[in-house]
Amino acid sequence: VQLQASGGGLVQAGDSLRLSCAASGRAFGSYSMGWFRQAPGMEREFVAVNTWSSGVTTYADSVKGRFTISRDNAKNTVYLQMNSLKPEDTAVYYCAASSQRLPGFLRSSRSYDYWGQGTLVTVSS
Repeated sequence: VQLQASGGGLVQAGDSLRLSCAASGRAFGSYSMGWFRQAPGMEREFVAVNTWSSGVTTYADSVKGRFTISRDNAKNTVYLQMNSLKPEDTAVYYCAASSQRLPGFLRSSRSYDYWGQGTLVTVSS
């Protein structure tokens, strides 16, 4: 599976942005799709995941209520709608695919088999 993330950019605090991650390869519907982010000098952190088997979505507390993850299996694409952006959301955002179907394991980057190249989101105050 190859992943291509896009949609990043420079926005102001309070703005919205939608990231996309297009997947190539077979069986996209059988992968849990997640988003992670990494700010300069920081470790990569979990943002959100859509679990393939149940459709359950899970979010980091820092983005809950502002970000929404969704997927379109017909288009092999997962999205991250980001609203009410804050300067602390500034980071490189990565999409990732995992064969894991238990939500409890999907907050860890170690559970993911494939990674996209990342797209930069910069939120100015």
